Amino acid sequence: MWDEIAIAISQATGAKFTSDRRQAQSGGCINQTTKISDGKRDFFVKTNTANQLDMFVAEAIALQQMYATKTMRVPQPICWGIAGEAAYLVMENLDLGGGQDWEAMGRYLAAMHRVTRDRGFGWDRDNTIGTTPQINNWTNSWLDFWREYRLAFQIRLAKRKGWRCSIPEEKIYAALPKFFRDYQPQPSMVHGDLWGGNAAFVKGEPVIFDPALYFGDREVDLAMTELFGGFPSQFYRAYNAAYPLDAGYKERKTLYNLYHILNHFNLFGGGYGSQANRMIESICQ
Repeated sequence: MWDEIAIAISQATGAKFTSDRRQAQSGGCINQTTKISDGKRDFFVKTNTANQLDMFVAEAIALQQMYATKTMRVPQPICWGIAGEAAYLVMENLDLGGGQDWEAMGRYLAAMHRVTRDRGFGWDRDNTIGTTPQINNWTNSWLDFWREYRLAFQIRLAKRKGWRCSIPEEKIYAALPKFFRDYQPQPSMVHGDLWGGNAAFVKGEPVIFDPALYFGDREVDLAMTELFGGFPSQFYRAYNAAYPLDAGYKERKTLYNLYHILNHFNLFGGGYGSQANRMIESICQ
């Protein structure tokens, strides 16, 4: 497998590469990650089973599109495909660490969120959130998109896995319009999975990675930064100075984070099901 990946890197970069050194990397529970080197150049490689190739293709395209905005730094994808019985994605290797400029993180994310599309909400292809399919059909109405392709999709999966919703589904969907009476978001390029583990720094420069990209309400990214913590007050101050949030964000963030908690239940089970019910009860008050 590694010889095939080295050949693909050589072809993609136009310079011969031999995978002489390999070092397993920590982080993430979806893919295997490895740093490979020939002593002169390093690359970061994700691998998974061959049937996960579409996941890597979507990630590579997302990184290309994010990189093209020249707003927030992301690792550049090099090549991807199938080697042996594994799917792989090769990316620029970033030496994470050093200083942490959280104000720059806030400014750069705000700049990325100003990138929009005139096709509505969604993306050119479906992708994944973790390993869960994420449907991105272009939709003119944000409320319709969020209800059908985010909440309803995850609720259906959760019910199949044995989750019992404490409130009838129709009551959940009936509660959604109140969050958007005076708020009509524009489609923004969003990372889609922006928890603390997907944001870091390279010698002080902010970088984000592992995107679940689509065009949606920018508040979804801000909400997830609060879900598991890790983003300090400087980040939010700088973001708001660059691109002020609507006053209703505080009421909507639970709605947006419900998607991720349901997805965590679908991926990991456990107490996420009861947490989702508590969030639903809050939303339906």
